[in-house]
Amino acid sequence: MNIALWIVTGLLAVAYLLGGAFKVFTPKEKIAASGASAKWVEDFGAGAVKAIGAVEMLAAAGLILPAVLHTAPVLVPLAAVGLVLLMLGATLTRYRRHEPAYMAVDLAYVLLAAFVAWGRFVPEPFTG
Repeated sequence: MNIALWIVTGLLAVAYLLGGAFKVFTPKEKIAASGASAKWVEDFGAGAVKAIGAVEMLAAAGLILPAVLHTAPVLVPLAAVGLVLLMLGATLTRYRRHEPAYMAVDLAYVLLAAFVAWGRFVPEPFTG
């Protein structure tokens, strides 16, 4: 179980670090032009898009660094809970925009982050 949790955690961390960096360092207009899955940025201001990206990058760090550095490892499942909440918001945005295919992808991220949160709170918590 620990290995599965580390694999999912690592994949989530990479995805959110890259996605967050893209949102932070790319102008909103370029994000919107990057594809149909990025049209959601039209519903938000440029500052909000950058803030979402920053939260994603912080969550990516929160998934890995506390465990690796053995400092406040309880932050790992809390970061995963934060991602669950963030992606539930993304799912609601997709619902409002009538984008069911992208909503399904967002729900998959919700499930992966929930798995990490549950796994690190219940069967495989970090002990110190």
